[in-house]
Amino acid sequence: MNYIKQEQYNHDGLDTLKKCYTQILEALGEDVKRDGLLKTPERVAKAMQFLTHGYHLDADAILRDALFEEDHNQMVIVKDVELYSLCEHHLLPFYGRAHIAYIPNGTIVGLSKLARVVDVYARRLQVQERLTIQIRDSLQRTLNPLGVAVVIEAHHLCMMMRGVSKQNSVTTTSAFTGEFEKEATRNEFIKLISSKLL
Repeated sequence: MNYIKQEQYNHDGLDTLKKCYTQILEALGEDVKRDGLLKTPERVAKAMQFLTHGYHLDADAILRDALFEEDHNQMVIVKDVELYSLCEHHLLPFYGRAHIAYIPNGTIVGLSKLARVVDVYARRLQVQERLTIQIRDSLQRTLNPLGVAVVIEAHHLCMMMRGVSKQNSVTTTSAFTGEFEKEATRNEFIKLISSKLL
């Protein structure tokens, strides 16, 4: 039996992207008819649709799908959530980890949904600063918690591969609401995401 790969793409957009990437390769001086590049415009077009599919997802709806009433008002943290995104300035990847916390106010959310919210916003053309705030604001809007904390640590290939070429640089951004704006609560969160408990 032959292997059949089934994927879903926006075919109108795919055709446009293929033409654009063909022109880009030609502008770079490449021969788009050579064996190694014959399918490259299509592969890159599909990759770009996948890497930006967050535009077609609703983070708030994802969270609302798994809300539960629960009398719990202590910090809930999901840390080390992998993220991969594209810098909107150079269309080069940045990747790293998100650490997310919230303090429930009568409502909790399925833990996997927090990771999904990260993906919704990461799978768009981004800057890390905006990504951090979008994750925070989606949780605050949907859960109405006592507070939200988001910290992202990431490596940016636009800094590593070009320009200043600093391979060991890490960018950290943070965003807080409510109880996490209090120094003691924020310090507890930072201590917990910095520790290795397992």
